[in-house]
Formats: sequence, structure tokens, C-alpha cells
Amino acid sequence: MSVKIRKSLVATALLGATAFASSNVIADPLNDVQKVGQQTQKAAQKSQEKIDNIFGQTQELVGEYRSVVDETELLKVYNDHVERLVMDQRAGIESFDRQIGTIEKTKQDVVPLMYRMIDTLEQFIKADVPFDTETRMGRVEKLRGLLSNSKVTTSEKFRQVLDAYTIETGYSSGIAASQGSLEISGKNINVDFARLGRIAYVAQSFDMKHAWVWNNDSKQWDALGEEYLKPIKDMIRIARNQAAPDLVALPIFGAE
Repeated sequence: MSVKIRKSLVATALLGATAFASSNVIADPLNDVQKVGQQTQKAAQKSQEKIDNIFGQTQELVGEYRSVVDETELLKVYNDHVERLVMDQRAGIESFDRQIGTIEKTKQDVVPLMYRMIDTLEQFIKADVPFDTETRMGRVEKLRGLLSNSKVTTSEKFRQVLDAYTIETGYSSGIAASQGSLEISGKNINVDFARLGRIAYVAQSFDMKHAWVWNNDSKQWDALGEEYLKPIKDMIRIARNQAAPDLVALPIFGAE
């Protein structure tokens, strides 16, 4: 009986040892599989992180590339614009060069022209109705002196000559009055002068008893009848802003 019991215990012990050994044999491969799985998962995570980083960097590069492309297009448009400006400036410079080349020729033409214009102006004043003669002839002499002044530019000289012509043109319109004296039959008579453009130039004595009209054909003063005394008086008052503008009867020389 005791022998059988020992055998059973020994068998049980052997079975326990065998089971324990078998469990160790099975457990080791499972652990290895789990470790490999964990390592594989970590490796996959790292790979995904690398892929994400590379994708982000790629997107940044794509954005930078597009920005560079857009900037290049803008620069191309700007460069084309600048090129057109440069071409326009070159054309302007060439035009200026041509103009500069003709300045001396222009001066050679303008200077003789100004002398002729002044001579013509003087002849016109002498042939015109003799109002403000001293002032007008003084303007002519001033222009002659101006042409001899080396400190004044040719353009300024020409401008002042044109101004003198403009002033003379202005005398053809408007109404004006002044005072002076006339020599009639060897006597000096104080008179009021009145002028309506270049149409009529009349004079009336201070006592308003005598009146005259300038005859530009005969270059002398012609006496007027009494019927013109009041109209001329009215004309003088209108010219001095002492009366409102109105119709007046004046002696007018018709064209022949």
C-alpha cells in the first residue's frame, strides 16, 4: 500500500513538472509574438510620423513654389511695364535732342522776325488814330532796347513783343476818355477827348461850345456842328462811368 502511494506521488510530481515545463515552452513564443507586434506598431507609428512630416514639408514647398510662380508673373508684368516706360523715355529724349538741334536755327529765324514786328508796329501807330501816341511810341522804343539786352532770353523778348501787339489789338474795342489840348487856328484849346475803339475819336472844349472829330484820311481835326455837342458830352460821361451806357450819335467816316 505504501509502495503504490509513493508511485502515485512520483507520477503526480512528474506530471506537475511536465505541465510546468510545457507551460514555459508555450509562454515564451507568445511573449516573443507580443514583443514583435509592439515593435512593429511602434515602427509603424514612427513611419507614419515621418510620412506626416514629409507631407507637411511637401505642402510647404508646394505653397512656396506657387508663391514664387505668382511673384514671377507679377515681376514679368512689371518688367514689361518698365520696358515700355524706358522706350517712351528714349523716344522723348530723341525728340528733345532733335528740338535742341533746332534751337539755334529757331533763334536765327525769330530775332529778325521780332525786328520786323517792331518796325511794323511803329508804322501802324504812326498811321493810326493819334490817341495815347506818346505811350504807344514809348512802348515801341522799350521793345527796341529790350532786343539789345543780352540778359533777356529770346523767348522773353518775343513774349513782350506779342504783348505789345495784344495791347494794340485791345484798343480796337471799348470806350475811353482823357484830357489834353488842341491847336485850332493857332490857338491851344483845352479839351476832353473821347474814343470809341478806332471808329470815332472826338474832342470837345471845356466850355462844351465846340467839338471836333479826327479825320484819319486828312490827318486833321474837323469841326462839328452843334448837333454833336450833346452826344459827345454824353459819350465823355459814359467813358468816365458818370452815366450808364446808351446810344449816342457820333460822326463816323465811311469806307471809301
